Amino acid sequence: MAQSANQTTTGWTISEWLNGYRNNGLNLRETLQQLRAQLSADDNAWVYIVSAAELDSQIAAVEQLNNASSLPLYGVPFAVKDNIDVAGIPTTAACPAFTYIPEVDATSVARLKQAGAIVLGKTNLDQFATGLVGTRSPYGAVSNSFKADYVSGGSSSGSATTVAQGVVPFSLGTDTAGSGRVPAGFNNIVGLKPTKGRFSTKGVVPACRSLDCVSVFALTVDDAETVANVLEAFDAADGYSRTAPAAATYFSSKPRFGIPANPDWFGDTQAEAAWLETLENISAFGAELVTIDFTPMLTLAQLLYGGPWVAERHAAIADFMQDHAGDMNDVVRGIVEKAVNFSATDAYRAEYRRADLAREIQTLMNNVDALLVPTSPRHPTIAEVAADPVGVNSQLGTYTNFVNLADCSALALPASMRADGLPFGITLIAPAWQDAALAAFGKKWHSSVNLSLGATSKPTPALAIKNTPPKGYVRLAVVGAHLTGMPLNVQLQERNAIFVESTYTANNYRLFALPNTTPPKPGLIRSAEGAEIIVELWDVPVQHFGSFVALIPAPLGIGTLSLHDGREVKGFICEGAAVNGATDITHLGGWRVYIKSLQK
Repeated sequence: MAQSANQTTTGWTISEWLNGYRNNGLNLRETLQQLRAQLSADDNAWVYIVSAAELDSQIAAVEQLNNASSLPLYGVPFAVKDNIDVAGIPTTAACPAFTYIPEVDATSVARLKQAGAIVLGKTNLDQFATGLVGTRSPYGAVSNSFKADYVSGGSSSGSATTVAQGVVPFSLGTDTAGSGRVPAGFNNIVGLKPTKGRFSTKGVVPACRSLDCVSVFALTVDDAETVANVLEAFDAADGYSRTAPAAATYFSSKPRFGIPANPDWFGDTQAEAAWLETLENISAFGAELVTIDFTPMLTLAQLLYGGPWVAERHAAIADFMQDHAGDMNDVVRGIVEKAVNFSATDAYRAEYRRADLAREIQTLMNNVDALLVPTSPRHPTIAEVAADPVGVNSQLGTYTNFVNLADCSALALPASMRADGLPFGITLIAPAWQDAALAAFGKKWHSSVNLSLGATSKPTPALAIKNTPPKGYVRLAVVGAHLTGMPLNVQLQERNAIFVESTYTANNYRLFALPNTTPPKPGLIRSAEGAEIIVELWDVPVQHFGSFVALIPAPLGIGTLSLHDGREVKGFICEGAAVNGATDITHLGGWRVYIKSLQK
């Protein structure tokens, strides 16, 4: 079971790591080298731990980035599932005979490194990401973080337990049939399964390439969303990459969740009791629960392993299997070899059936904001899986297998501790590109459940509100061309400003696209008939604040903005007369959405 003897950082969230570096004098190299040295190669969660030299090389690369210490993941350690490439480190997919050493990072890893994050190592998994149990690996079964004789869940087993034990604040997994959700539910952590194509899968060993997603495990939803914002980008090198729609949507203050009628618990009465308790709690939390017939979902789920999608798994490793089938895990090989039972005609017929079922599911979901399901209907022991490896695994995928086939987004959340001491998790499932809505609700829910973070003793923090800047800094809200990735963001970077968070104004502002500005700029004005507008908060050193303000042209200026949570910060404002004839883009909710709309 993953352990960190470095008790000063065990269970730290991303914000705690950043605060340690920025405000508490934490030494990046010393701290991470100490953490690396205390990891154990005998721990089944790890397939590979970086060497001291490899860690030093990464640290040197981060320190050479522009304004490194202001990056959103500066010096934050993370783990990578061993079917995702990290340059110079073996990728095994939990099959030693398959091993290769990639020359470049997977796109997801590269983006995290550019944001300042540091890879500690590669983590164990069900071989070729085929399984939901965490036991199908030559490197050993990964034990549950709470009870060693129970499964950790898979296939992203090691990625989940390293987070649950507080070794790293986040890790990368993959999710095809639930591999980024089941381990989260079994280890009391957050599992973010994005809309397909939101994160690039270039550099990932495919399971079912048309369904695969890179997923994020984290101790908190806030951390998962921080990582997701770094990962989200269109990648022309990934044929399945997609561009997010211009406008995000959110649930109402009283969301409607569809729940399965008469769920089968496969004899796990502890899971059933935890579910009933959760339904009471989430109703008290303000959600409306609507019982839905899950027959289309369950039918679609059966296609993943009972239909020709096993042939897609075979397509990923067919060349390898020609000479090395005997080197594979017996259960995994048996599953993949079923590909010979399906023809191209079968594949097309199954695709037509998938499309019909997905449409039926989407129609059902039109009546609710999201589906609410138990992440898994049971939590088996390692011995129970060994006795019936395929049957038990299938049960664990009851509420996960259909999700990617139906093109949905999902967020696995901690819900409660069962009477037997095991965690119980729930998953919210929404249509594609509802990721932001899931995260917004998930943050509120997770902060309300009064659970520890993962398997640590640290309590779940209250909703993160970063109230005050460090001494010697001014907190500034930017709304347009100074946002991350926008043309004038360099003006903040040149002044060593520190990114704090993305948030919203109070609901009494309107946003306009000003005419004849280069680069394009918005105007934000206070209005009684306004809305919440997305802004970024940056902490600007006091000694550089004046020079920054001097660059701001009329009709813009710096005033005091009110945020949605009641805070007041300095921020961009606009002369009221300047918006006469300007385009009102308030309905889009933010400048970045407007710029994306122009690119279509």
